[in-house]
Amino acid sequence: MKISDFWRNMEAEFGPRYSHVLADSMALTELDSLTPAEALNKGVKPKQIWEALCRAQDVPVERWLGVDIEPKDS
Repeated sequence: MKISDFWRNMEAEFGPRYSHVLADSMALTELDSLTPAEALNKGVKPKQIWEALCRAQDVPVERWLGVDIEPKDS
């Protein structure tokens, strides 16, 4: 996942304004209590951050890939 994909998913899931508030303020325990923005700045992979945020916010798994990407059948 690219950083641009991370932000596209954030804005699609949480809205253009709240996504940035969430990224700057939510401490993710999975990531040593870093906020998503701090984790990005420290070089944590965007996909790891996105998935940690999805788990913390109870985003349904079927929405983890974003609005325009369909999951593959196993």
